[in-house]
Amino acid sequence: MHIELPGAPVAPETGAGPRFLAISDEKSPTLDFERNRSDLGRIDAVLGCGDLEPDYLAFLADAFNAPLLYVRGNHDRDAGWTIGSAHIPEPLDGHFEQLRGLTLAGMSWPGKDRGRAERDGTAAWWQAATTVAKSRLRRQRPDIVLSHVPPRGLGDAEEDDYHRGFSGYHWLCRTLSPRLWLHGHTTTASVDDWRINWNGTVLVNVTGGVLVEIGAAPTVVP
Repeated sequence: MHIELPGAPVAPETGAGPRFLAISDEKSPTLDFERNRSDLGRIDAVLGCGDLEPDYLAFLADAFNAPLLYVRGNHDRDAGWTIGSAHIPEPLDGHFEQLRGLTLAGMSWPGKDRGRAERDGTAAWWQAATTVAKSRLRRQRPDIVLSHVPPRGLGDAEEDDYHRGFSGYHWLCRTLSPRLWLHGHTTTASVDDWRINWNGTVLVNVTGGVLVEIGAAPTVVP
């Protein structure tokens, strides 16, 4: 997927914009092979949107020799996550991160450290309000938002309560209008399209892996 972000920085040596591998929920078997990874070319960062094991995230970051930024999903818990997470950085929760001249913000599954992965719309509103407050304090909106769950009505499965998007995220998207919103959680078979353009934001379901190229003319590479 090639996204146009006006004013996005380019690498002086190549004149090319940032290239990210965004992925969630499902491992991509094609990435197990070095030749396939090599064919993707330069990857400036791996962006994880949840429900992938820490060891797999660490493998991708090492294989592409790229930094890892991620949020946790509803399945990222219990002993397997606790043990494996020692090999990866902390999730992108509650703070902004600069990457290749772009500002990223992230929101993991609300209540990610609880024993059960219960849906919590109130906690999602707190996440959204905190992100908006920090954006206003910094006088800088995020260019890219990572979340596990999509905003309500924007790429979610509205008929499935557990996989319905959060209203608080919808408000955040409307309020800050980030250029790009990456999420998982929703199976691609349950929605009409894995990419939505809404109110100046491109929202993308990155389940299974999407190559995101920041540049001048929008194209799509699922």
